[in-house]
Amino acid sequence: MTATAVTTTRAAAAPPLPAHPDPEASAVLESGLLQELSYAFDGPFHFLLPDRFDTNLAAFRAALAEAGVTGRVYYAKKANKAAVWVERCAATGAGVDVASAGELREALAHGVRGEDITVTGPAKHEQLLRVAVLQGALIAVDSPGELDRVLALTGGTTRPARVLLRRLPPDQPHSRFGLDDEETAAALRRCAAAGPAVSMEGFSFHLSGYALRPRADLAGRLVDECRAARALGLRADRISIGGGFAVDYAAADDWHGFLAEQRPEHYHAGKAFTAGDFYPYHSPLAGAGVLRAVLATTPEGHSASLARLLRDAGVTLMLEPGRALLDRAGATVFRVLGVKERDGYAVLTVDGSSLSLSEQWFNSEYLPDPVLLTEAGPARGPAVVAACVGGATCLESDMVTWRKVPLPARPREGDLLVYPNTAGYQMDSNESPFHDLPLPPKVVVDRPAGRPRWRLDRHA
Repeated sequence: MTATAVTTTRAAAAPPLPAHPDPEASAVLESGLLQELSYAFDGPFHFLLPDRFDTNLAAFRAALAEAGVTGRVYYAKKANKAAVWVERCAATGAGVDVASAGELREALAHGVRGEDITVTGPAKHEQLLRVAVLQGALIAVDSPGELDRVLALTGGTTRPARVLLRRLPPDQPHSRFGLDDEETAAALRRCAAAGPAVSMEGFSFHLSGYALRPRADLAGRLVDECRAARALGLRADRISIGGGFAVDYAAADDWHGFLAEQRPEHYHAGKAFTAGDFYPYHSPLAGAGVLRAVLATTPEGHSASLARLLRDAGVTLMLEPGRALLDRAGATVFRVLGVKERDGYAVLTVDGSSLSLSEQWFNSEYLPDPVLLTEAGPARGPAVVAACVGGATCLESDMVTWRKVPLPARPREGDLLVYPNTAGYQMDSNESPFHDLPLPPKVVVDRPAGRPRWRLDRHA
């Protein structure tokens, strides 16, 4: 490539957004294992790092212990379908949050006890409710009609149906989820009248977005509601605050610099994104740090922190992180099939599709920079070429990366692109065997710091 071409390419490149350094993932990239797996599978694949899941889980548990709060962590299974995460939950005593009969079967099949499972989601299928009642799972009831169906299932069982009442967030009154104040009052009366057929164990909510104050405020309100429910003879000793624990993918300077500089000409075909289209890839508070901050917040109308309110009321805090338990727990690998030149930048075609990076589903973009992996190892150095990345389908819109990513070497056919930190919602939320292309397999990598060993995930 001539010096003139290099200069033109640099001008075309979007600002970089490198992911945080990750020694465990880097060890896998340096090992040569990914090139071997690409040859073996002859297609795209994901690799998973179960040790990271354990580390993230331990951080949430430590935050609860530091605050003196009794709590339970439930992995939100929808974040990634791999069986290894459920296996880690079973091995470590964590719970699992499910929203379908299939997810419930997977959790039970991989060793999670029914009483360690929460069942969420709207208008749950009767089969899901029946198995949940029989297995002693905790059901987050979303509507009066759903409570009716749960009560109807308790007649032939020897154990009570365990329920939480999912509350409609006051800050999100147009949400289609949850019970309003009137519906909640009626549901409490029904639970009290049902006697031993139902164990009403508390309340739950889930908020969109990542703001701390609304979570603390609503949690404080539900602590008060637990106290009131006990006056009706109900158990009411726990609340679930759902998920929404942000993940910090990139450094603050890189993220803010990217947002300030990015513009349509940095994307293939002039594709336009605004800052609001993107996930917040930098978050000053992330993962267990978010939980610490929520517990330290004094909810509106109270004079003590949420942690103190929970302790004083004897209320257990339940949380359902998904992405945050999978932070740095896996990556996605594509092989370069072809390289074209377009107006000073390269257009790569890889052996997969944008269906394996689900931000495209939200008309957004997965922004952390992919790593170019050659036969000699990860490419390093200053950017010499910009490249967007297209999928191997016939759709013009099938762009894995619209952005003209700055790369330190010119990609060649057979090189690999490794997208970092994709385990949380990116890998498989939107995957489809379009064009009869097989779904990318998931490879579990054990002991990545030493000699990495791999095995196929056992998801049924």
